[in-house]
Amino acid sequence: MLDASFDIVEQYVRFPKIERAEVQKIVEWIRAQPHMPNISEGEVLIFYIACKCSSEMAKKVIDTNLTCHTHVDEFFDNLDPEYPAMERAMRVDAMFILPKLTPEGHRVAVGKLIDLNAANFNFADSIKLFLLLLDVFVREDDVRSGYRIVFDTSGVTLGHVARLGIMTMKKLIFYLQEALPVRLIGLHFINIVPFMDKILALMYPFMKKELVDMLYVHSNLDEFYKFVPKNILPGEIDGEELESAQLREIYYDKIRSRRKEILEYEKLFRINEKLRPGKPKNSSDLFGIEGNFKKLDID
Repeated sequence: MLDASFDIVEQYVRFPKIERAEVQKIVEWIRAQPHMPNISEGEVLIFYIACKCSSEMAKKVIDTNLTCHTHVDEFFDNLDPEYPAMERAMRVDAMFILPKLTPEGHRVAVGKLIDLNAANFNFADSIKLFLLLLDVFVREDDVRSGYRIVFDTSGVTLGHVARLGIMTMKKLIFYLQEALPVRLIGLHFINIVPFMDKILALMYPFMKKELVDMLYVHSNLDEFYKFVPKNILPGEIDGEELESAQLREIYYDKIRSRRKEILEYEKLFRINEKLRPGKPKNSSDLFGIEGNFKKLDID
C-alpha cells in the first residue's frame, strides 16, 4: 500500500515548531476509530501541516478524505494504471509536478491537454489521474507548506466544456476545499480561452470564499510569473524545464512502477461504513441528490 517514504525525522527538523507528540496523538486517535484504516505517522503529518497544525481540523480532513475515497467512485475506483480508461487519460492529459519549487518553497502541480480531440476527453478520468499522481507524490516528497495547482487551458474547446459534468465539478470542488491532503494556496488558469466564463460558471456555485480568493485567471503570463517563476516552467511556455509531454512521462512511469501499491491503496484506504460510530455516510451525505443538476448549456 502507498505510504509516506520520506525521512520523518528530517521533516520535524524542517518544521521545528511542530510537536511530534501532537501528530502522534492523531495517529492514536485514528487507531481508536473502528471505521478507519491505520494511517502512518508520515501520512498524518502531511495532513497536519496541510491543516496549519490544527489537530481537530486534521482529524476532520482525514476522515473526509477517506470518506471521499470510499464514496466518490469517479475519482477513486479503478485506479489501476493498466485500466483502459487510465491509459487513455495518460495519453490525453499531461499531469505532473514541476521539478523545482517556487522561491517560497511551494510545489506546483500542472494539468493540461496533449491530445486536443474532445472525443477522447473524460473529465472524471482526468481528475482521477491528477489526484492519484498527487497522492503518490506527496508520500514521496518532503512535506511542503503549500501547493499551487495550475490548469493550462491551451487547446480547450467548447467540445471539452460540454464534457464537464456539473456533478463531477461539484465533487472536485468539494474535494479541493474539504479533503485535499496538501494546503492549497493558489488555483491558477493560464492560456485562457475566450469562453473561460462558461468553465467558471460551472465552478463558482460550489466555491467557498476561501477558494474564490485564491482563484487566479491570468489573461497574460507576466501576471502568472509573479506566482510561479518563468524559469521553473515547462519549455513550451518559455520555461527552462522539459516540455509538458516529457514531464508527464516521468510521473506516469512513477505511477506505473507503483501499480501493486496503488491497487492495495485503492482497496484499503477507505472507510468501513458499517463500523462508523453513529450514522453511516454515503455519497448523498456529501453531495446531495445527484439527479437535481441539469446539464450545462454552452450555447
